[in-house]
Amino acid sequence: MPSVRAVVRVSAYPFLLVGTVSVAAAALCLDWDPDRVSPLFLLGVISYLTALERLIPHRRSWHPSAGEWRWYGIYSLLTMVASAFAQYLVSAVVSMVSPSEPSLNLWAEIPAALLIGSLASYLVHRLGHTNAILWRVHGVHHVPEKVNVANNGVNHVLDIVLAQGTVQLALALVGFSRGSVLVVGLFVAAQGYFVHANIDVRIGRLNHVLASPEQHRLHHSTELSEAGHYGSDLSIWDHFFGSYTWRPGREPVAVGLGDPASFPRTGEIVSSLLHPLRRAKGPGTGSA
Repeated sequence: MPSVRAVVRVSAYPFLLVGTVSVAAAALCLDWDPDRVSPLFLLGVISYLTALERLIPHRRSWHPSAGEWRWYGIYSLLTMVASAFAQYLVSAVVSMVSPSEPSLNLWAEIPAALLIGSLASYLVHRLGHTNAILWRVHGVHHVPEKVNVANNGVNHVLDIVLAQGTVQLALALVGFSRGSVLVVGLFVAAQGYFVHANIDVRIGRLNHVLASPEQHRLHHSTELSEAGHYGSDLSIWDHFFGSYTWRPGREPVAVGLGDPASFPRTGEIVSSLLHPLRRAKGPGTGSA
């Protein structure tokens, strides 16, 4: 009979997807308040994936230390503040442009909203790696030499404002309903933390449609030739734009920065936040 860990490895991602769909359906049918549903759902996703990291870790050496937990916690709080600020910046546009009722059937509108939101996210993320100025902001996320749920929140506040603001604004300007935006937001949140989890989960051929931890670990690789995968929800845009590098069994030798001296260390929080204002000392762009 298969071991408990083997069962967990196979069922972990389907369980996450089923849970996401269930919460989204309940939120729509019962008219739940998105401002309450989204943070509670995210807390549940983070708790679930953190537990999986202990049950089926990809690399035990990637578990956060006590000191890292403190740093990551501070960054996560800053990320939440930046996310709320981004929402505030586009809320006026959303209320004016986004209809309360969908112009299409809701279940036809949701895939369209996911595709457009995912494309906007992909483009902003890729610019964060190819534009020298934006890399000095986004590169803060690539400093840790581990990839896990906890350090998914290690971001520069300007990076969060730009990335989330752009995606939300794109959805609002197209005119998607609040319901579809909520559903897409739940899926994107679940996927964003799933791909960053230090878990031994493989999704097989679904890698060609959905992003996964297997791909995202390559994204954090110190080797630029393999560090594509700018999509954190769908992988189709990586295929379309030629940044798909994953193949079965491919693993990065190391993750983090190719030139660690080009950014402050993660624990140097104030220096990291001020880093974009300082003169560059290393490579201007990159994934590592």
